[in-house]
Amino acid sequence: MSDAFELEAKVRTDLGKGASRRLRRLNNEIPAVVYGGDKEPLSITLSHNEMLHATENEAFFSHIITLKVGNDSEQVIIKDLQRHPARPFLMHADFQRIKADEEITVHVPIHFLNEDKCKGHKLEGGIVNKILTDLEVSCLPGKLPEYLEVDLLELHIGDSLHISDMTLPEGVTSVALAHGGDDADSVIVTIMAPRAVEEETTEEGEEPEAPAAGAGEEESDED
Repeated sequence: MSDAFELEAKVRTDLGKGASRRLRRLNNEIPAVVYGGDKEPLSITLSHNEMLHATENEAFFSHIITLKVGNDSEQVIIKDLQRHPARPFLMHADFQRIKADEEITVHVPIHFLNEDKCKGHKLEGGIVNKILTDLEVSCLPGKLPEYLEVDLLELHIGDSLHISDMTLPEGVTSVALAHGGDDADSVIVTIMAPRAVEEETTEEGEEPEAPAAGAGEEESDED
């Protein structure tokens, strides 16, 4: 994978909540932390607009990022991003240093292929219900995929795909499957019958419920 993203950063010495607020309000910058590797955690500041622009690309979250701090540069991945709850504003970011020979854990987006041609959707009128939109994987940095693909073409109403049905790139493993457990093999996507069809089938296949005893008498008393 190429280093498609580069960010300019400055070392931050003025720490604390008050300092962070001033950064955001006066300098249009956001505080961040770089940790991991053989170095101590480093507090930095980033341009809010540059960071916001980068996060608009989903690939940013599954790419190796070159972080330039002064004359130095480090290879990192983003591990956490705090957003304002009500406004399109970034509040804080965490970056993890990486090493070429050490595996990393990253959430990689899932791309659904042939959604419009899916047999259960196009021919049978089913609804594509996406349960997962990304998958947590473990791999060496050089093996990190930008995204994962799931082909929906041959799915019919009632069909589902699980994590174990995915073909992951060589050297990439699912964290959930590796850990095991009853819920490890989660459903990624399922093709659901349209609700209108379900309701119609129920109405045609079942007899209407008989009114409860005394129901007519209660209605007469109210009149």
